[in-house]
Amino acid sequence: MRNFQTFQVFPTVPKPIAFLETLSQNLWWSWQHDAKELFRRVNPGLWEAARENPLRFATLISQENLNRLAADKSFLAHLERVQKRYEQQILQQAHPLDAPHGPVAYFSMEFGIHESMPIFAGGLGVLAGDHLKAASDMGIPMVAVGLLYRQGYFRQYMDHEGWQQEEYPEVNLYQLPMSRVKDSSGREVTVSVSGPRGKILAAVWTVNVGRVPLYLLDTNLMDNPPEFRTYTARLYDAEGEIRMVQELILGIGGLRALEAVGIHPAAVHMNEGHSAFVSLERLAVCMKTHGVDLETAMEIVPRTTIFTTHTPVAAGHDEFHAHLARAYLAPLEPALGVSANEILSWGQAQNSGSDSPLSMFVLALRMAQYINGVSRLHGKTARTMWSYLWPDIPQDEVPITHVTNGVHSSSWISPENAMLFEQYLGPDWQLRPSEPSVVDRVEAIYGGELWRAHEMSRTRLIRACREIMLRQYGRRNAPISMMRDASSVLDQDILTIGFARRFATYKRAYLLLMDPDRLEALVTNPERPVQIVLAGKAHPKDNEGKGLIQQIIRFARRPKLRRHVIFLEDYDIQLARCLVQGADVWLNTPRRPLEACGTSGMKAALNGVLNLSVLDGWWAEGFDRDRGWAIGQGEEYADHGYQDAVESQALFNVLENDVIPCFYDRKESDIPLRWVSMMKQSMKMALEHFSAHCMVGQYDELFYRQALENAVTLCRDDARTAKELKAQHRRLKEHWSAIRVEQPQRDSMGLHRVGESFLVLTRVYLGQLKPNEVEVHLYYGLLQSMDTLVSGDMETMTVENDHGGGFYTYACTVECKVAGRYGYTARVMPAGDGRIRFAPGLVTWA
Repeated sequence: MRNFQTFQVFPTVPKPIAFLETLSQNLWWSWQHDAKELFRRVNPGLWEAARENPLRFATLISQENLNRLAADKSFLAHLERVQKRYEQQILQQAHPLDAPHGPVAYFSMEFGIHESMPIFAGGLGVLAGDHLKAASDMGIPMVAVGLLYRQGYFRQYMDHEGWQQEEYPEVNLYQLPMSRVKDSSGREVTVSVSGPRGKILAAVWTVNVGRVPLYLLDTNLMDNPPEFRTYTARLYDAEGEIRMVQELILGIGGLRALEAVGIHPAAVHMNEGHSAFVSLERLAVCMKTHGVDLETAMEIVPRTTIFTTHTPVAAGHDEFHAHLARAYLAPLEPALGVSANEILSWGQAQNSGSDSPLSMFVLALRMAQYINGVSRLHGKTARTMWSYLWPDIPQDEVPITHVTNGVHSSSWISPENAMLFEQYLGPDWQLRPSEPSVVDRVEAIYGGELWRAHEMSRTRLIRACREIMLRQYGRRNAPISMMRDASSVLDQDILTIGFARRFATYKRAYLLLMDPDRLEALVTNPERPVQIVLAGKAHPKDNEGKGLIQQIIRFARRPKLRRHVIFLEDYDIQLARCLVQGADVWLNTPRRPLEACGTSGMKAALNGVLNLSVLDGWWAEGFDRDRGWAIGQGEEYADHGYQDAVESQALFNVLENDVIPCFYDRKESDIPLRWVSMMKQSMKMALEHFSAHCMVGQYDELFYRQALENAVTLCRDDARTAKELKAQHRRLKEHWSAIRVEQPQRDSMGLHRVGESFLVLTRVYLGQLKPNEVEVHLYYGLLQSMDTLVSGDMETMTVENDHGGGFYTYACTVECKVAGRYGYTARVMPAGDGRIRFAPGLVTWA
């Protein structure tokens, strides 16, 4: 039998509890503990069986159960409380799309909002989900765009040998809180992207993430050829052409979807380079809407674009063969008025050759004025990695800044700690978690209460681990003796270390295994034992990562360790939440500086879990001896084998000498007083500095507001300001080659003393350009070698004399503040904003 027609049957929800249906259609419930508890109260067993998915849950509840709840006064009071908060936060606030300047459109390849929406792979997606939640809480004018994956990312399970296997189950769309988008006439919206084999159609779905609408594109349409229907089947498809098509659909199709529903984003935030093609479509829309040429559009689009990079490894950025890229860029030629080769060149490094691959990072970089890494250290790493794209300026001036990631506090806080925060920090703490008045109240939490709450979280983690282990062994038809071991793994009173993340080799999960006998002795110590819970997925093509998982599983099978070291399969948001809430120590061992940020440690810190980590990513900013431990002192090694040996020993030393004694120090009380004090400091740090509200607030202050203002300024009066910028940019490029700068000279030679100052003069030839069109800088700093500065500083020079004919003398005063040997020179750069100042080729040095 074929071609079934389908229909869905849900129970009839009695009118007194009709709000349950409204609540289930907005993912707002997923970060509201009171709302989740409301669903759980309906039927705790079925809620767990439905994996906390309200729509799946609805198909499991009996009509009798719902009828009974409609007359339950206690349940109705609870529902009324949740409904009131929902109306205050969602319905009674101004909708972000109603903002006068906006919205910002946030494009991402994946979104990890809740485990019931399997359209994410890992940290990048979870970060994107937390970004949307915080934007909703804060009323930031934002919409979001992604792809709907019918098979999502893979589910992980292990064979008998401990080797990772993957499966891709089909997602049940009827159990996701989304709906097809319709236009004003009621027709379902479909957009298309042209390719060498014809038009690729995509349906548009919408999901409500609080007040932020998330639009998802899906090519599984009967109007598409069978091959096209699979383009959005799997996240991060390994086949190069499918991956490129996915990114074209995300960027070009995504903007077309927004335009089709009447949303015209004033600014775009690209979360990684996957969505860089959106800038090409924005150029076309800008040219058509404002009647401007490509050059003028090139002054508008980058100044209204934010690009966040998360990857500190060059190989982690997508590249596509030039011949493949040309075929898919050719359909854009008529709208942009240039050849596919010209468009391709925007994603190629300068002088790299016409057949060099299209780099999505380079394309995103060229199309964005506001560029950032995701931690202070990652910003520095990114400037070093990509400095060759700005060959004429020092690395520390490469225009890549940083906004350190943050986590959405109420999404990751444990139920036990949420109750404490409600009591001590106030009922609305989750809407302003970083405010000092909220953070300071953490100190008021009674230490005994905090410790008991954490013990309950640890107990919940252990119960979950036993259930998962039983499922794992049961799937492999394990013998009764192993099933018995699985049902009693871990101990409720033992120091519990959590390690869960993607199993890439640079994350070095093997660091503890480098001395297996020492690790076994540490774990099985009869007086101060330790237990370790590990989880994580390796990429399907990463056999090294899979081998590492297998190595861990085999180690955990040692007879003395079976109950104390476990590996949990199929790491996802639900398991992550359990781990970061219930572990005592969160372990992270990346090879510095390859961890861009590492937000799992922030989630752990929020729950009072203490971090033990290499000083990489966010921990390089967050570490303090009062709230956690460091492995090493932030060293970076050329010899990786030597680095592993040194840091493995450092890890064991910190565990044996600091972490374990601190946890088991109960001399003065039945609770570890110093440990609890560190827990409080950890929670305060996470709230104040590493919350998603703090992160989104920085994006808003540093980038969003400026980009939205630029959109208004550049486009008003027939894009007059943008046209002026185009003319100025063209003028600078035309006349820049004539600029000459003489070596700067001091007015007094010889030694100088701290506190003294001296005048520096340099002669500059500007040709046809005027002093108000350029900036002349004295660039100086402590010498590292004869041609390298430790770090550069600059002083803006001013015109001392106009000699006529384009010749000027520039001068500035230098104050001697710190003793040392300095080097100095002079340069000329364009005057203007960051876009024009750092335009390639517009720097002249003495």
